[in-house]
Amino acid sequence: MTELCIDFGGSAIKLGVCDAGRILTRSELSVHGTPDDLARAAAELRRLVEQLPAGDVGRRGASATGGADTGAQAWGGASVVAIAVPGVVDRGRAALVAAHAKYGYLAGRDLDAWAREAFGLPAVVENDARAALLGETRYGVARGAQNAVIAVFGTGIGTAALLDGRLLHGSHDHAGILGGHVTIDLDGPVCSCGNVGCAEAIASTWALERSLAAIERVQNRTHGDDQGALALGTREIRDSEPGRGRAGEGGGLRGRIEAGRAVGIADIVETLEHPDSRALLDLYVRAWSAAIVGLCHAYDPDVVVVSGGVMRSAPLILPALTQQVHAHLWSSSSRPPLVVPEHPDSSVVLGLSALARATDDSATERPRTR
Repeated sequence: MTELCIDFGGSAIKLGVCDAGRILTRSELSVHGTPDDLARAAAELRRLVEQLPAGDVGRRGASATGGADTGAQAWGGASVVAIAVPGVVDRGRAALVAAHAKYGYLAGRDLDAWAREAFGLPAVVENDARAALLGETRYGVARGAQNAVIAVFGTGIGTAALLDGRLLHGSHDHAGILGGHVTIDLDGPVCSCGNVGCAEAIASTWALERSLAAIERVQNRTHGDDQGALALGTREIRDSEPGRGRAGEGGGLRGRIEAGRAVGIADIVETLEHPDSRALLDLYVRAWSAAIVGLCHAYDPDVVVVSGGVMRSAPLILPALTQQVHAHLWSSSSRPPLVVPEHPDSSVVLGLSALARATDDSATERPRTR
């Protein structure tokens, strides 16, 4: 049996054909942010199946040409297409309720109907952070854990929780995935979700320019003194506008922004020779730790999976993040280890592999349509 997996990620569409957590073949597509993404993903997944070596457990079966008459045999025994999306998912309807901006066109779209038309197979749909957590607890760095949480730091902050071996969903599929949208500062900046002082509004890629402008304002007042910037309060961020800090100085993050580069969290790490970047990284670590403390207090995990592209610099970030988290947990709480996936780009696809193999498993049971 194979598993057909599609991860509609914020920066790329990742596709994989898997066998019980083993990725047989995979590829990536750029995100256009248009309905064309669906057609491109279907065509690429067909190509991957067609190109599987004949010896791979006879996976190709009949010609994988797609269309309504295509079934499990044509897809190497696959019985479902597993799809991950960055947003709130209604699993019963196999649809997005609220979507990442790039996938706004998917909101309310019946992805089960799309998969049946494209592959002749039903779809099972899950939030991407939940899929990543499932992948790491089934096949990855937290394998075997029955109680775990994940925090993915990138464009936003994605979270999920596994309790007693079950992915947490709640009555309306919101449970566990909004850990980046818990207020960590009542006087903080307005978040894209409409809340105030969310961790994501302070320490994410989309919030970077506003947070940098606040850092620059403090640095100006303290004449570049690191300690002055480290005392930054999030009121400064609330009152700052992107690009209104210390423009024209060049170098560091500001220089990259002025040069027209799209900057992300990795750019902070790459420019740590500049005081602004050092202060900004400290701010981000403190905000991330507050979000993780909230997850730990809510779900009492045995392990915390920390992921996202910035964790390629885990030796620099993880010790400080762990120290901050452990220092602020309730006194009687356990101090769970913070671990980083060995292959973070594969976490979601691995979770989709598990989801496709066990759609009726207790950890991944698909509810009836409400």
